[in-house]
Amino acid sequence: MSTPTTPLRALVVVASNRAAAGVYADRGGPVLVEGLRALGFAVDGPQVVPDGAPVEEALRAAVAAAYSVVLTTGGTGLSPTDRTPEATRAVGEREVPGIGEALRADGVRRGVPTALLSRGTAVVAGRTLVVNVAGSTGACRDALEVLGPVLAHAADQVRGGDHPQAEP
Repeated sequence: MSTPTTPLRALVVVASNRAAAGVYADRGGPVLVEGLRALGFAVDGPQVVPDGAPVEEALRAAVAAAYSVVLTTGGTGLSPTDRTPEATRAVGEREVPGIGEALRADGVRRGVPTALLSRGTAVVAGRTLVVNVAGSTGACRDALEVLGPVLAHAADQVRGGDHPQAEP
């Protein structure tokens, strides 16, 4: 894995109809921002938008702005308004199924059986990796633990980086 000379850029997008309407303040987005910064990313956001088409618009703008990573939080459940995975797939060119699978499995392992209900996905769009995270602060913290060891490497791979070479 190559070591970037400047921090990789990340954006956090919060998909929440109620937070976007000012009903309450989002708490998951700041958790992701802080966690990404701790991982060495230069982070923008959280950008709070209603779920559905506004999420797709935010993701398309993030890809156009050449972010390395976009983490979304919220909108991954089963309610009729939870549309983040659909918006993410609409932007994505290639899915990365192992990420969503790992986040769900980690939630179940932690004793959160409802983690199985998350429809969160991950995609590559252009040179940007987009990952959906469930909306709770706990899910955001847990996702950072799962993603932390691989996120910079994944972003490097999406941008054409080589795999680390073993010493002969």
